[in-house]
Amino acid sequence: MGSLVVGTSLLLTSHALLADTPEAIATDRPDFVESNATVGKGHFQIETSIAYDTKKSGALKEDSYTTPTLLRYGFADAWEARLETDGAIHYKTRETNTNISILERGATDLSLGVKWHTQDETETGIRPAMAWLFHVDIPSGSDRFHGNGLRPSIRMTMEWEFSEVYSLGIMPGIIHDKEVTGERFTAGLLGAVVGRAWTDKFRTFMEVAASQIAGQKYGGAVVTYDVGGSCLITNMIQADMAMSWGATHAAPDFSWTMGLSVKL
Repeated sequence: MGSLVVGTSLLLTSHALLADTPEAIATDRPDFVESNATVGKGHFQIETSIAYDTKKSGALKEDSYTTPTLLRYGFADAWEARLETDGAIHYKTRETNTNISILERGATDLSLGVKWHTQDETETGIRPAMAWLFHVDIPSGSDRFHGNGLRPSIRMTMEWEFSEVYSLGIMPGIIHDKEVTGERFTAGLLGAVVGRAWTDKFRTFMEVAASQIAGQKYGGAVVTYDVGGSCLITNMIQADMAMSWGATHAAPDFSWTMGLSVKL
């Protein structure tokens, strides 16, 4: 899966270099808060990456590598279809007292969805640019790494451009999840990101992201502090990088990601 993602990215990059897309690419990565922008009618966009998470709980240490990938296709100016996955996973657990380790590999679930851009930001900046995202996660991954049943989610993303330099994004949402026992529960999602554009091509961000807000019975709150940046290589190609630190016990202790996005 990882080699397929890389190969696809290189192929799309070569085609993108020959294309003429006047509007610069706008991606949903590397921060947690999604952008309000859609890719535009008739355009296709791939956002792929490699990601690493590590977490230590008592004597147990967990490390995982994944290949998060998002495919986006604009079937209308304000609408896009989306296919998302964490891709291939390389998951290793190690008992630090005995140094016994177990390595597992597999594939993660797919998520199908749409994004609907509902409004642009007003000139006064009072009303934000806004979009809605509707997704459903499908238990399509390997036996060890798939979720439980269909898990629908709704997110609303709002963005304000305070100047040509600073921006603010907020994304609340909910997901209807399912325990391995079959019990259903609803968890919250919430992210807030502040961005700074240093040049027309380079921006950085700081973020607080709650990818899950739930009771301890359902895994607790997963909250991280994130920083990162992105750089336009051309109007149609973006490279990015981000790092995260866990703010709650349920979150990974540390994460990093590096990605490449291409618009056609």
